[in-house]
Amino acid sequence: MTDGTSTLPWLVIRQDDNGNTYRVGRYATRAEAQKMADSLDDRGHKQLYWVERVGQNGTR
Repeated sequence: MTDGTSTLPWLVIRQDDNGNTYRVGRYATRAEAQKMADSLDDRGHKQLYWVERVGQNGTR
């Protein structure tokens, strides 16, 4: 059984107004993840969205 890190290594992360972070979704490519992050960001909410690779900085 796999945890999906090898097939979906890209995460979209959201930070709310209080500084809390949440994983929004996992994607196969950086381009897919960035497209989603940009789409969410374009909605005009005051949330911050970014893309990370699983295991980057040992945080996710």
